[in-house]
Amino acid sequence: MNKESLTALVQEHLEIASTASSGRSAHTIYGGHERSLRQTLIALRAGSTLDEHESPGEATLQVLHGHVALVAGDSRSTGTLGDLMPIPDARHALEAIEDSAVLLTVAVRH
Repeated sequence: MNKESLTALVQEHLEIASTASSGRSAHTIYGGHERSLRQTLIALRAGSTLDEHESPGEATLQVLHGHVALVAGDSRSTGTLGDLMPIPDARHALEAIEDSAVLLTVAVRH
């Protein structure tokens, strides 16, 4: 069984995001195409967004660093360190209010 340090991954991917043209970096920690659960660390530079997209299944977002906004239509929910946010079953976007890192957990539909 392998373990990974979320603290180290947050720092590594915040550094990558800070210089990336997209302003973001991502790393799949667990899961893949044949698994029913996927966890991905996403780092975003302040002001960067993940454009509106569909959810691939039931999902949550845990804020590991910074301050983010989850936007779905006219609804906007903000989260800071330690917050666990349910992802709506609707088109949504994620905005980084400040340099941020989140853990996205998805129950993948097969």
